[in-house]
Amino acid sequence: MTEKLVIMVTHGPGEPELATLPFVMAAAGVASDIDVVMGFQGAGCELVKKGVAETVKVPELTPIDDLLPMIQELGGKLLVCWPSLKSRGLAEEDLVEGAEIVAAARLVAEATSATSSLVY
Repeated sequence: MTEKLVIMVTHGPGEPELATLPFVMAAAGVASDIDVVMGFQGAGCELVKKGVAETVKVPELTPIDDLLPMIQELGGKLLVCWPSLKSRGLAEEDLVEGAEIVAAARLVAEATSATSSLVY
């Protein structure tokens, strides 16, 4: 059985450390040949808005805008909660390339099929 890690991201740019840590963990996961799915809800959705990752910096942590391309290149999935986007007035064209807008049922399916999960 392939290992699968689901990381739910609920903190946005206003909390840089909690926003960056899920990307650090996701990068470590994909680099270890683990299937990684990142789910973005609430303020976490703002992290996959074009131009936002570049603004989030934490001393001693690799920046999100350095981690994001690696996560995607190694097969990590970025699933963004539709209601959270809608409540922020965001649409698909506002998101980084490769981000997929989903409803709750998809996030539940990913979480229940995971071998491990993290929430930030």
